[in-house]
Amino acid sequence: MSMDELSPEIEVESVAKLLAEKADFLLLDVREEFEFATAAINGSQLLPMSELQDRVTELDPHRERHVVVHCHHGVRSMQVAQALKQYGFSKVQSMAGGIEQWSLLVDSSVPRY
Repeated sequence: MSMDELSPEIEVESVAKLLAEKADFLLLDVREEFEFATAAINGSQLLPMSELQDRVTELDPHRERHVVVHCHHGVRSMQVAQALKQYGFSKVQSMAGGIEQWSLLVDSSVPRY
């Protein structure tokens, strides 16, 4: 599957594989700062959904990269992924199940909340 045919969602196991392979992608955490302080995935960059409209230009260097968006359960990340597509980012996916699924299936050391 080419990057132009990305499905809207990506499974947590696939994201873990991308991280393990040191693939060139941005893991974007769109939860709020207090959530990020509670539980975070190593290598993720925080940009809360509530600040996206004001801060989207910070993502300009990543416009051509694969961007995987994640949140707590996958609802906010899907909304942000759709918004980023409207902002012209073409290679965007939402991590299905969010950090909750990550903790359950990939890394149990990441706290659930």
